[in-house]
Parts: sequence; structure tokens; C-alpha cells
Amino acid sequence: MRILKALRGFVERAWLVALVFVLWEVVTRAVNETYFPPPTRIAQALHELWFSGPASSLFLTENATDDFSTSLTHLFIGWGAAGAAGVVLGAAIGRSQVLYDMASPVLEFLRAVPPPTLLPFFIIVFQLGSTMQIVTIAFGVVWPVLLNTCDGVRTVESLQLETARVFGVGRFRRLVTIILPGAAPKIFAGLRVALSFALILMVISELFGSTAGIGSELLGAQRSFELPRMWAGIVMLGILGFVFNAVFMLLERRLLAWHIGAQRLAT
Repeated sequence: MRILKALRGFVERAWLVALVFVLWEVVTRAVNETYFPPPTRIAQALHELWFSGPASSLFLTENATDDFSTSLTHLFIGWGAAGAAGVVLGAAIGRSQVLYDMASPVLEFLRAVPPPTLLPFFIIVFQLGSTMQIVTIAFGVVWPVLLNTCDGVRTVESLQLETARVFGVGRFRRLVTIILPGAAPKIFAGLRVALSFALILMVISELFGSTAGIGSELLGAQRSFELPRMWAGIVMLGILGFVFNAVFMLLERRLLAWHIGAQRLAT
């Protein structure tokens, strides 16, 4: 029964995607424009570039091993570092009114600075390479996590905190058992937004002096005028974004099951 229900849900969601691809194929073949190859040619380029390897390597080519390992390593290190820093700093700032008042204008200013505009600065300071790319990703994605954490810890019900104080619960224990769990929904929302930004910044950072990664493949395809290969890179980024979001939402539902249950009881 569950399998049939899941299959029905998939069909209900996938039909529009299939229709878009069919229309895309028909229109691009009718127009016959070099810059817009049909999906079948893009899929062929995607297969040849990354998924035509031997079965022993899970059909991944050498390009796939190099590009995916390089790009995803930078992405997750940058996102993970930004997530940890954002939660720690956000919790500290959110729980102190003095720090919040002092830091808010600075945080709003830094958040408004587009990370790609700082790439020349990061290149000068860190030189071209992995460190520059990770720093670019981390700087760009820390703000959703930091600000959401800050807002989340400030909205924890004061009654819970006062009750914990009456029963002699220490500050660290209150932070771990009351404040952070209460702010968890907003923290996870910030992490999910940050993950999407990290994928974008990963590509942007790889367009500058990188010799491996999906962004480097995109740039190489553009320079050699291999348009199906270029579109294959774009489609691959879309697939990765979809997979990351789906996995993160599944993880979020499991870790925040208590919160969803509390919401249902409240309604």
C-alpha cells in the first residue's frame, strides 16, 4: 500500500517535469538553434562526460571523480564551517541584548555585500586554490544561518527559561536543552537556504583559476564552444540542487519530528 501511495505521489509530481522536457525537445528541434540544444543531446553529453565509466566505478568517469570530489568537498567544507560558525555566533548574539544592538548594523551591512564582489580580495589574500574557494562559499552562506539562529534564540519562550532558572538549571544546560532546540526550526531553515547559496558560490568560485570541478567544466565548455557539454553542466547543477534539498528536507523532518508533532497537537 505504501509503495502504491509513493508511486502515485511521484507520478502526480513528475508529470509536469516530463511535459516540460517533451515541449523543450519539440521546440528546440523545430527552432534548430545552436545555442539551445535539445534535452536528448544534453543528456548524451551528460552521460559521456560523467556517467559513461565502468560498472566497477559506479559508471562514473575520471572526469566525474575529479569534478564531483573537488566541487562537493569545497561545498560541504564551506557550508559546514559556515553552519557551525553561524550557530555559535548567532546563539551568542541572540542571547545578549548588548551584543545584538552592537552587532546588528554590522551584520546587516556584511550580509548586503554580494560575495562575488569580494572574489578579487579573496584571491589576493588566499591566492587561487581550494582555500579561496572555501572561504568564498563560507562567507556567502554564513549569514542565513547566523541571522536565523539569532532570531530563533531570541524568540524562545521566556516562561520556559524562567522555569529552568527556578529549578536551578545552569546556563549551558539551558542553552543545549531549551534554547537551541527551541530555535532549531529556524536554524534548519537557515541551513537549507545556505546550502542552496553554497552550490551557487561553489560554481562562481570555480570559474576563477580552477582546473577541476563542475564550474571549471562549464568554463571549459564555454571557451571551446561545446554547448551540449555546457548545458550538461548546468543540468547537473540543477540535479545536485534538487538532491541536496530533498535529502536535507528528509533529514530535517526526522530530526524535527518532535516539533512537527507539537505543532499538530497545538492545532
